[in-house]
Amino acid sequence: MEKYVYLSVSDGTEMAAYTAIPQNAAGKTNRGLIVLQEAFGVNHHIRDVADRFAARGFVVIAPEMYHRTAPPYFEGDYSDFDSVKSHSSAMTIENNEIDIRAAFHWLSRHELVDPSQIFSVGYCMGGRMSFLANTILPLKAAVSYYAGYIKSVADRAKNVHGRHLFFWGGQDKHIGPDQIDAITTAMDEAGKEYINVKFSHADHGFNSDDRAAYNEKAAKEAWAMVMEFFS
Repeated sequence: MEKYVYLSVSDGTEMAAYTAIPQNAAGKTNRGLIVLQEAFGVNHHIRDVADRFAARGFVVIAPEMYHRTAPPYFEGDYSDFDSVKSHSSAMTIENNEIDIRAAFHWLSRHELVDPSQIFSVGYCMGGRMSFLANTILPLKAAVSYYAGYIKSVADRAKNVHGRHLFFWGGQDKHIGPDQIDAITTAMDEAGKEYINVKFSHADHGFNSDDRAAYNEKAAKEAWAMVMEFFS
């Protein structure tokens, strides 16, 4: 567990977070990145994502957003959504905000991070939280993969700080056009800069090679776009 740090959150709780540091990094010159989990926790997929970003020069932190209801290092089962339902349903926007702020605090004060170059990326539930992060933090840019229930925070578009990139799966039965239309309309009305990408051939969860819905082509194309977007 040497890659984990333990953060004090403003409500008095303690939150474990997975971290990944670039090899041979030196000085406060590196970009920082908050990676926000799927509904299934900071699992193998999320840790692998963090490591991949670290290999590209990012100092990464992936906070365990279920820390109030689940034990440290909790991982849900992709084939059993009920195994995570009690944790996801117990979350609140207020708690999400203070958890995200705790992760940002750690990054912004890290000896290797340029605090003006901090980003976020999130997947599924984390996609919504990455958008939320962009509304409460001075992020350089943020990315949301197939963000679930993002319509619930669309009214916060007016507070977005950095550019935002949205990815959706055209075969996704969990996220309907109403969700996508709600967030893009809100971004348009707020005059915010964003990119909206739908992979017509991909399903929900297409980025995770631990899921049956994994789509290698879409995942690789999305990764290339993120690298360009964050450059």
